[in-house]
Amino acid sequence: MKYTEFRDVIATELKAHPVGKTWKELKQSLNLPYQQPCPEWICRLELEINLERAEKRGNALVWTLADAKP
Repeated sequence: MKYTEFRDVIATELKAHPVGKTWKELKQSLNLPYQQPCPEWICRLELEINLERAEKRGNALVWTLADAKP
């Protein structure tokens, strides 16, 4: 999977779920092939699609899009 494909599926999924999802939820629902997300890709997502990872659900950070929050 290329970065652009990863970015697009993450953005689409988070737009459909404005309350956000954890990495585990994203990985399962999108059938992603990665155990953990690449730190470099996360930095790019923060810049390109306004990804935020702040609120915690248990020990996991919740991924949201800054411009898609309810």
